[in-house]
Amino acid sequence: RAAQSQKATNSFRKRQKLLCSKRSYCTRLQHRIKRRNNRAAKMYSGYGYGDPESGGNFQNTFSAFEEKSIRLGFIRKVYGILSVQLFISFAFVLIPTVNEHVALFARNNPWLLILSLVIAFGSMITLACCEVHRSFPTNFICLGLFTLAESFMLMAVGATTKPEIVLWAVIITAVVCIALTIFAFQTKIDFTVFNGIMFVLLIVLMVMGIIMMFIEWSRVLHLVYAGLGAFIFSAYLVIDTQMIIGGSHKYQFSPEDYVFAAITLYVDIINLFLMILTILQASRD
Repeated sequence: RAAQSQKATNSFRKRQKLLCSKRSYCTRLQHRIKRRNNRAAKMYSGYGYGDPESGGNFQNTFSAFEEKSIRLGFIRKVYGILSVQLFISFAFVLIPTVNEHVALFARNNPWLLILSLVIAFGSMITLACCEVHRSFPTNFICLGLFTLAESFMLMAVGATTKPEIVLWAVIITAVVCIALTIFAFQTKIDFTVFNGIMFVLLIVLMVMGIIMMFIEWSRVLHLVYAGLGAFIFSAYLVIDTQMIIGGSHKYQFSPEDYVFAAITLYVDIINLFLMILTILQASRD
């Protein structure tokens, strides 16, 4: 019995030592993992992804890195769609300047212009008011209809305008848009907070446009109207660009809204082009 008791005691002590060694190994392993995570967090904190001193950890760092990757993919989608839209639209604008038959067709069929306006308005309302802009392939169908309808309306505008004025308007619009996009990416000022003010100015511009349809205005007032419109849509281009960039801006698009974000930028650019075209026409007249 004494031998059995001694054997049991020795076995218990061995198990205790083994358990203590396992606990010690687990503790050392935890400290090692913690040190590794701190090193990784310090490495990523230089890129703005996390800071161990402010309570950041490797999990938060990885989430921030993943979020930035998603945002970059979203930006690529938006500008890819926008590039196709602008290529189609400005091709339609320039066709009447080099082909008189197309210009005559656009001038002699005003009902197509009205049909295009209805299609563009219906597509835009569908994308804006429903969840269609997140539903593939319905969102791309509405996007294609909207782009083609807008392109035909621009072709009708190009058919009734002197070719040199159209070319100058295209060039000026391209330069202004590139400059404003670079500014929106580089500036630290958050312009998205001015969305409400710009919406009020947009309402004022729309009311002025409706009044101008029924009252004959002078050339100076046309210049004032077009100048105000150019300012509003330039500001909207900066605001919408920052909403696409995301980051620290107060308001931003969701990564699922890439179709609607592309249409928003497209509308800003097209309206800016029309305002610049109006300014050039009024100054020539």
